[in-house]
Amino acid sequence: MIFHDELHTLDIAHLDCDAFFAAVEKRDNPELENRPVIIGGGRRGVVSTACYVARIHGIKSAMPMFKALKLCPDAVVIRPNMDKYATAGYAIRDMMRELTPLVQPVSIDEAFLDLSGTQRLHGCSPAEIMVQLSRRIKAEIGISVSVGLSHNKFLAKLSSDMNKPDGFTVIGKDETLARLAPLPVGRIWGVGQAMQRKLSRDGIAKISQLQKMEEDSLMARYGSMGQQLFRLSRGMDSRHVVATHETKSISTETTFDMDIADFDRLKATLWKLCEKLSSRCKEKNKGGQTVVLKLKTGNFKSMTRNFKLNTPTCLAEKIYQTGLGLLQQEFTDNPGTAYRLIGIGVSGLVEAEFADLPDLIINDRRTVETEHAIDAVRKKFGHDKIGKGRGFRKSAPKEANSEGK
Repeated sequence: MIFHDELHTLDIAHLDCDAFFAAVEKRDNPELENRPVIIGGGRRGVVSTACYVARIHGIKSAMPMFKALKLCPDAVVIRPNMDKYATAGYAIRDMMRELTPLVQPVSIDEAFLDLSGTQRLHGCSPAEIMVQLSRRIKAEIGISVSVGLSHNKFLAKLSSDMNKPDGFTVIGKDETLARLAPLPVGRIWGVGQAMQRKLSRDGIAKISQLQKMEEDSLMARYGSMGQQLFRLSRGMDSRHVVATHETKSISTETTFDMDIADFDRLKATLWKLCEKLSSRCKEKNKGGQTVVLKLKTGNFKSMTRNFKLNTPTCLAEKIYQTGLGLLQQEFTDNPGTAYRLIGIGVSGLVEAEFADLPDLIINDRRTVETEHAIDAVRKKFGHDKIGKGRGFRKSAPKEANSEGK
């Protein structure tokens, strides 16, 4: 970037690490620099990340591994090292928070920053701040990032995707309509493949076509999505950058009206709590490395049992099976004990993209696919429309109250 009329007046930024997992591996092994690198594992697994060299061969994230290797037999395949990636990602996040308290992570490798009002503190404009941050990340973390700078979140995110890798792209207010016009409708936030097909059937392929349509007309055709199409096609986005604080754990618990000593009744309640916990994790876009079972006896004595998983999870079934093992152990150690409270939680939280990676849990693929299918049905028809068999067995004990954290 040499010059831009609005370069020093824009203050909403989006930073995205380039091919993050692969970039960290290339940093640690310079011999891989010009090689096609795939982060994944096993012929039955899928691609987690492909470096830009590998992408030239048509390899994409979530592509089956056998198909990726067919496209590029010489690719270097590396099993994910989630601890290493998380360390790098959180170090970059700390650098962002040194610049502004208004940092909104989207995932471990990307975030929005609101740099308004920081010029006096740093003695330079947001554009200069982001250039300095990019250079610092390259020097200290050893990877490149792409930056988008604009006057709202939608355009900042759109900008950061335009000139990857190692890009710095600006969209000013005055040029917004012109920059958006030639782009395909799929570049609008929230327009997935299904919506693209619907728009295509109506003869709409470019954002310029949406810019010529009235809001009422779009809403009549596409409902509430029509209003989003109208606004975003014109670069209008009123969402704020919202600072988020790191959650250390997620849990849920329930207290019974009467103390319970029956294992089967506690087991039934545990499953319902695990489903609730799983939903909460998915809403927060988190997975947990450690499952924590909480119990409180009739005389108010509290106890917890923990188990650290090999792979972080947000799946109800995996949380349940781990919690059930902890509950069985508790009954073995303290036979006949009655409990007034039971709770389940996860700690050691990571971004959801680090949880239940299909290439790391090939043996549990059916579990993952089943739960995702149930989630999809519940999202469309409601939570009570589908569930696992154990959820329909005899009712769990009556609860006095339940809490979630």
